[in-house]
Amino acid sequence: METQSIDQLKKICSQVRRDCLRMVHAVQSGHPGAALGLTEYFVALYFKEMEHNNSFDIDGKGEDLFFLSNGHVSALWYSVLARTGYFSTDELGTFRKINSRLQGHPATEEGLPGVRIASGSLGQGLSVAIGAAQAKKLNQDDRVVYVMMGDGEQQEGQIWEAAMYAAHYKIDNLIAAVDYNGQQIDGPTEKVMDLLNLRAKYEAFGWEVIDIKKGNEIESVLEGLTKAKSLIGKGKPVLILLYTEMGYGVDFMVGTHKWHGVAPNDEQLENALGQLEETLGDY
Repeated sequence: METQSIDQLKKICSQVRRDCLRMVHAVQSGHPGAALGLTEYFVALYFKEMEHNNSFDIDGKGEDLFFLSNGHVSALWYSVLARTGYFSTDELGTFRKINSRLQGHPATEEGLPGVRIASGSLGQGLSVAIGAAQAKKLNQDDRVVYVMMGDGEQQEGQIWEAAMYAAHYKIDNLIAAVDYNGQQIDGPTEKVMDLLNLRAKYEAFGWEVIDIKKGNEIESVLEGLTKAKSLIGKGKPVLILLYTEMGYGVDFMVGTHKWHGVAPNDEQLENALGQLEETLGDY
């Protein structure tokens, strides 16, 4: 997946944001804030960095794997999966509807291509990704496992059990990322439960940690991912602290927890779409 130019990736980001907003608006339900904030990272992974196969084999042998722990950003993941050919973009219009494969949080019962675990119960995704990465090592499969977590999710105890395990067993084919936007459903993380020095914590647990300070700039995200991949196979799991802005790309949504789980109304949708170029064609 190395055919897209920087300009093309930026155009894809604009379309993916349009998809997310339209999906959430159509059912007046969902989580647009973090989906908008994480768009560059997901687009960089699926359109540029990961070796993956959209014909989708559940075992994923010989390809990179991705796990979404903070499953409430499902609209973003579904858009990127559809736009990379895992299923038709027409199906995006079924988001959160009865009997849809595109549930509000990713699920496996419906057999949606690209989704290997159900997620949304926060704190679990890192453990699963570590297991998948360890399986690859045992099978002498040299591909990489990626996992995305929220920063509020770092308040879950299971995260730290998993972090300790990954370092002890030298799970060095794993790149975990934290969406470091400083916001969670009830407000800023520093007020709900301060994460303090997250870098120091992961380093103390035996991880390599890198920063992507401009997580909403595709060039910075690609540079950070290249650095993260250079650390693979060197004895330590890798963590990316991905600094993003919740609601990025829409001026009245950016930088606030208030759009964590609120859908735009008709007027707000029109305003938001007016700020985002339609580049690949709306579904």
